[in-house]
Amino acid sequence: MVAALALGLIWGGAAPWTERATLPLLMLVMTLATMGVSGTVFRSPRALVRPALAGIAMNYLVLGGFLLASNALLIRDEALRSGFVLVAAVPPAVAVLPFTLFLNGDTAFSFIGTMGAYLGALVIMPVMMVVFLGSGFIDPGKVIMIMIELILLPLILSRILIRFRIAPRIEPFKGTVTNWGFFVLMYTIVGLNREVFLTHPLSLVSPALIAIASTFVLGWIIEAAAKALQVPQQTLVGLVLLGTLKNYGLAGGLALTLFSKKSALPATVSAIFMITYIVYLQLKKRSCTDRP
Repeated sequence: MVAALALGLIWGGAAPWTERATLPLLMLVMTLATMGVSGTVFRSPRALVRPALAGIAMNYLVLGGFLLASNALLIRDEALRSGFVLVAAVPPAVAVLPFTLFLNGDTAFSFIGTMGAYLGALVIMPVMMVVFLGSGFIDPGKVIMIMIELILLPLILSRILIRFRIAPRIEPFKGTVTNWGFFVLMYTIVGLNREVFLTHPLSLVSPALIAIASTFVLGWIIEAAAKALQVPQQTLVGLVLLGTLKNYGLAGGLALTLFSKKSALPATVSAIFMITYIVYLQLKKRSCTDRP
């Protein structure tokens, strides 16, 4: 992510193929991410309901609501406003599950919560975009098709890969392909907006404040509330991650596809601070572990 930011700022612009490759790359990344979804998870619907609803509530009611409120209060530029609506509308980051594991959280809870939010996104995303951006501003049919391509179809494709035992052969390369996919996406967004980063940095102050507040501040509030309610520590980890991390790559790709290059800036700025927040959580965990 840092390398993509640096190269985008130094070289500027973006090759035409990187813009055209945005949606196919996202589809590939989402397919690889959902390969880890075991089919047995869907065999017990009752056990899925509470974590799935928790994932939807944390990612959309808590984080999405916070982003929409901050957007209305701090952002005046129409393109940036549209970008933050997209950030609020997308499901959680694919990194929620691996970081739950690293932080010794409840991986089953985070996994089901993440999948619940992704499946809920098939309905929630188009509704949010029509409500906050207007049906005349976007094509609802196009949005629904993109959601099918980026959420439903990857889930189906991942089932096919698992069914025909192709997934184990791909698994060793999954991390590399995912990283390169996000690298190309972030490089494209930063390169297209190079002039804004270098000549109008003050225009990024408000997006940066929202990004900081939606991670560090909101994460602290969620953690404090969960501790007050005596939520188990392992579950708390999942709640914090689901309530602070959005799929910024998906939001940026949608912004480039549906709107303008400037509307992808909120996703890019938020992704930068997401990395900082994850580093903070890692250091916090390490300091807690080192305490006698």
